[in-house]
Amino acid sequence: MTAKQAQPGELDPIETASRDEISALQLERLKWSVRHTYDNVEPYRKKCIEKGVHPDDLKSLADLAKFPFMTKSDLRDNYPFGLFAVPRNRIARLHASSGTTGKPVVVGYTQRDLSNWADVVARSIRAAGVRPGDMVHVAYGYGMFTGGLGAHYGVERLGCTVVPMSGGQTEKQVQQIMDFKPDAIMVTPSYSLVIAEEFERLGIKPDEISLKVGIFGAEPWGQGMRAEIERKLGIDAIDIYGLTEVMGPGVACECIETKDGPVIWEDHFYPEIIDPETGEVLPDGEEGELVFTSLTKEAFPVIRYRTRDLTRLLPPTSRAFRRMDKIVGRSDDMLIVRGVNVFPTQIEEQILREPRLTGNYQIVLTRDGHLDNVEVRCELQRELSGTLGRGAIEEIARGVAGHIKTIIGISTKVNVMDFDSIPRTQTGKARRVIDQRPKQL
Repeated sequence: MTAKQAQPGELDPIETASRDEISALQLERLKWSVRHTYDNVEPYRKKCIEKGVHPDDLKSLADLAKFPFMTKSDLRDNYPFGLFAVPRNRIARLHASSGTTGKPVVVGYTQRDLSNWADVVARSIRAAGVRPGDMVHVAYGYGMFTGGLGAHYGVERLGCTVVPMSGGQTEKQVQQIMDFKPDAIMVTPSYSLVIAEEFERLGIKPDEISLKVGIFGAEPWGQGMRAEIERKLGIDAIDIYGLTEVMGPGVACECIETKDGPVIWEDHFYPEIIDPETGEVLPDGEEGELVFTSLTKEAFPVIRYRTRDLTRLLPPTSRAFRRMDKIVGRSDDMLIVRGVNVFPTQIEEQILREPRLTGNYQIVLTRDGHLDNVEVRCELQRELSGTLGRGAIEEIARGVAGHIKTIIGISTKVNVMDFDSIPRTQTGKARRVIDQRPKQL
């Protein structure tokens, strides 16, 4: 079975198909992907043999649970090309993760992979409300990071005008937005706030900015951050999801009609939710770790790749595919503070309940003897900076600390600072956590 292709700007027929049609296409593609990986990726074949499973055992979608997981360790252990499923001379492009915690993850794409990637990003941008002929300002970083080029080719595939700005040069970002008048922007949520602050510094109000839609990804962000971005830029803020190992941006994206969680493009990526401790597959609606199997990738297929992102699968709304809830955090980014599991986005939500604070914050962890100390640094809005007395600032700090204690269950010292006291990101993801606690031996 092959999926009929839509013309630029139209819905793909599979986006409105029945569940039976989607499942049939998924099973056909899943059988191909598992067989392709088994036959051509020796490290994965060895894992299957050790577990006693073979591609012939895959007779239903549920049978995928019999197969072994792939993890980031597998990818790094086989650096750089050990998990490629096609000869090197068929690779049209390479991308890589940043490698900040070890060897980078290197991924490859055939020409068909790149075409499929452009298709799903174009589908994502259309879902966000952008239409052929619109102009899209891309402020994701270009280069080995998948964000910039992934967005770029999706914008072009949809039939839009792309402004390939990349990250940094915030003053120039604002100048070009004002001069070119793009309809949409693609950028990380944290850097969008840096751009918004530059508009504020110049006295440019949201209704004077041409942008109507922002498509934000590459880092977790909550509903409070969405409200802050929408207020400061006067746009609809849409969540796009992706990761280097699975494809890049465009694995899932929210629809502007509902803004109720990214729709997973299930004709290319098969999702599962598992218990992160046991690996057991959980039913839709239960929170756990998101796992993806690629259904159409040739060069770098992944079978049951553990993303470490924590979320849940939700039923379809605006499209026929299932949605994923907001990422609550990553199992490998979870902070354990005095025995309590804490994710930075949980603290972010409590900060943004206070309208006098911006979305820029840092969490600083230290240890006094055996006791963890948590300092939450946050900032006043630009117009309030330097105008509030000590009593008002202390009242804000008490309120945020109280919300964190009530909702999350930990005591914190909240430090309310003047605007622009916390370092800004200029190239992408913000550094939210500074963990100064001694490492456990």
